[in-house]
Amino acid sequence: MSVFAAPGAYDRAITVFSPDGRLFQVEYALETVNRGATILGIACSEGVVLGAEEKIETRLQDTNFTWKLYEVDDHLGAAVVGLGSDARILIDQARIYSQSNRLMYDEAIDVEIITKRVGDIKQLYTQHAGVRPFGVSIIFGGVDKTGNRIFATDPSGSYRGYKAVAVGIGRETVEGILKEEYREDTNLDESIKLAVKCLTKALEARGEPKRVKIGVIPSATKTLRMLTDKEIETYQRGLEGSGTS
Repeated sequence: MSVFAAPGAYDRAITVFSPDGRLFQVEYALETVNRGATILGIACSEGVVLGAEEKIETRLQDTNFTWKLYEVDDHLGAAVVGLGSDARILIDQARIYSQSNRLMYDEAIDVEIITKRVGDIKQLYTQHAGVRPFGVSIIFGGVDKTGNRIFATDPSGSYRGYKAVAVGIGRETVEGILKEEYREDTNLDESIKLAVKCLTKALEARGEPKRVKIGVIPSATKTLRMLTDKEIETYQRGLEGSGTS
């Protein structure tokens, strides 16, 4: 009798590897992320920029309510893609870790440490029966004692550091622009323009309304600030006026 389960049965439990070494439940979670609204993070010489596409499901929805950008601490923000309910739980845990670090060590938590701790929670949900992976990827961006940092973690629990990164359905469009135009020595205003351009072009490519949210953390203040809709519209008009293709 075969020791392997019937064909197609390897996705029924998170604890079972397929014969070719795959965890299908994790891959399904990754697919959820890849189909979600685009998010990005950019680190530059003057700080960090986080951005996200914002979808309005109905005209009755409060347009000031953001689904994708969160403040974790004064110096630290996060952009999420995937299941918003999963993201909310992880962001709450990140906030608890951040505040505990301040109480215990009297200093702001490093961006990599918060990313690792959230990644540890995600990883835990890939090796126990009766649970499912978190269907969310998170880009953490902030300014700490090591500099201006961007990290991204996926549903498997792995994480990596980046100079600039994009996740979601418009990833290919955004990464194409970033590879051509990103420079480490760019200033904060230029990085905001680049983020707005990337997200706007990604939305245009799919024929969707050009609604984006942007958060910035200047290294001078180490304080997260969300740009207003009017500020973002000004950057978008500048993009149109420049005739950028």
